[in-house]
Amino acid sequence: MTGLFHYNFGMKKRLFLFPTLGLILFLLAACAPKKAPTQDLQFQIDQAVAATLIAMPIPTQLPPPTPYPTPTAVSLAGLYCEYKFCIGHPADVAFYDHLATQNIGAPSTYGNGFLYAYQIPSVVISLIWLQAPGTTDPKFLLDTILDDQADVPTGSLDVKLIRDMNVVYTPITTSIPEVPFGSAGAWTCGDRVFAWKAYTQQADTAAALFSDAMARFSCG
Repeated sequence: MTGLFHYNFGMKKRLFLFPTLGLILFLLAACAPKKAPTQDLQFQIDQAVAATLIAMPIPTQLPPPTPYPTPTAVSLAGLYCEYKFCIGHPADVAFYDHLATQNIGAPSTYGNGFLYAYQIPSVVISLIWLQAPGTTDPKFLLDTILDDQADVPTGSLDVKLIRDMNVVYTPITTSIPEVPFGSAGAWTCGDRVFAWKAYTQQADTAAALFSDAMARFSCG
């Protein structure tokens, strides 16, 4: 009887210890400090920082400076500039490249050119030039621009120096009824010789046109 009592008591003791031990282990597991999810926490921090940066207002950038054209030293009205020279002309007329109109593939060049301008029926202007290094007397090109059939020089040939340029000038009459008067001039500039001619309705108009042309003439 005593042995049976000891057996039953031992069994009950073991049965009591098993659930007790399980409960203790469960409580210990519940009370143990949990390991923080380091990677998940870092990802959340990164997201929060990025969202904060995006939400921050961006300072307004200063607009770039606006370029404004500088004023031209001289008026371009009534000024023709091409082929490395400039020359004055009436503001209401324009020069055309005569060589280009005759042959599109062979326009004027630095060394050889022919321009004309007109305002029917009051004025017709011609300008030719030729590269001739070392030439000091431009009269040969004046003779070239004068038309033997239509132009007659009047008075003596005027020879003068204008801004280091040798200039020859003469008034003319023409056989063209619409423009019976005119003048012609030639000069040297650098390695080129230029010749100019105008037909006008009044005798004094051509001289004024030549003076304006030479006042604004320059060659590069």
